[in-house]
Amino acid sequence: MAKVNGLMLALGASLAVVAAPALAQASLAMLESLDKGGWELRFRDGSTVRKVCVRSGREFIQLRHRGSGCNRFVVEDGAREVTIQYTCRGNGYGRTSIRKETASLVQIDSQGIADGKPFEFSAEARRTGACN
Repeated sequence: MAKVNGLMLALGASLAVVAAPALAQASLAMLESLDKGGWELRFRDGSTVRKVCVRSGREFIQLRHRGSGCNRFVVEDGAREVTIQYTCRGNGYGRTSIRKETASLVQIDSQGIADGKPFEFSAEARRTGACN
């Protein structure tokens, strides 16, 4: 029995090693399929409308953490929805889900800690034209 349990443990460990790189190398193709250009974010809580210039769609991932020094982990990489968890050393972390309705309309839910304070928001982003 111990031999079988050892084999199962070894098999599970080898599968984990194979699965981990697949997650790390996720393509986030859904974000790449969004229309490029100027987008407008409307927050559900009535906060000020924000404009974003979208070049790859990845601009929506870290709306509360502007820096590029964050490590990202792809939780879900689907055709219509992606979820990314990220950690910004010394500046908190976040988890963002982006759901595509059309190539020019997405729904965004994000939460985490930024500048030592918790945040949570839902927003709708819609393409408005060219980047300004």
